[in-house]
Amino acid sequence: MIDVILTDIEGTTSSIDFVKDVLFPFSRKRLPAFIETGSDNPDVQHWLQVAAEEAGFVSAERQELIELLLGWIDADRKSTALKALQGMTWKDGYLAGEFRAHVYADVPPHLRAWHEAGKRLFVYSSGSVEAQQLFFAHTTMGDLSPLFSGWFDTGVGPKRDAASYRAIATAIGVPAERILFLSDVIEELDAARAAGMATTLVVRPPGQCPDICPHPCVAGFDAIAPG
Repeated sequence: MIDVILTDIEGTTSSIDFVKDVLFPFSRKRLPAFIETGSDNPDVQHWLQVAAEEAGFVSAERQELIELLLGWIDADRKSTALKALQGMTWKDGYLAGEFRAHVYADVPPHLRAWHEAGKRLFVYSSGSVEAQQLFFAHTTMGDLSPLFSGWFDTGVGPKRDAASYRAIATAIGVPAERILFLSDVIEELDAARAAGMATTLVVRPPGQCPDICPHPCVAGFDAIAPG
C-alpha cells in the first residue's frame, strides 16, 4: 500500500531544458549583483559562508566567492549553498513574471488525482526548498504548490545516499515501504530502494527505458498507478 509519493523535479515532473536554458542562465546573470548588494541580508551571508567552507577557503573576498559560485553553476554542482542562493535570485524572476516553470502536461492531473485519493505528495530535489516552492507555485499550468505536503532538499543528505531516504521517511512519519519515489536518475532510485522505498524510473521522451532496468520504468505519469 502506497501512502506517500515522493518526486524529483528536473527530468521527472519538468523539462531539464527549462532548468538548463532558463533558470541556470538567469541565476548566472543575476548572482554577482545579488551577492554584491546582499551584505545586509543574513541569509545571503550565511550561505556565502557555507559555500566558502565547502570550498575550503580560510578567508575569501566577495569577488572570489562570486567566481566560485559561477564556476559551480557551470559545473551543475549539487551544492546546498549554491542552490539556496540560486533560489533567492529565481524568486525575483518568478515574482516579476519573467518566466514560468515548465511541467509536463500529464503531471498536474495526476498530482491532483493522487492528492484527492488521499496520497500525500512530497518533493525531494537538489534545488533548495524555497526554489521548489517557487517552482510549483509559478508553473505554466498554474499554482500546484497546495497539492504538496512537504519539501526536501540536500539539507537532508545527498540524493544518491540511502540514509537520505531513511531520514525522509522518518521526517514524514511513514514506513519507507509505503513511499513511492519517482526520478529520472537510476542511482537515486537505487538509494531509495536500499532504504526500503518503492521506486519508478521516469524516462521522458525522446529517451527510452533501458533494456535492463532494476526499477519499473515509465514514459510519464499516465503509466503510474500507485497502490
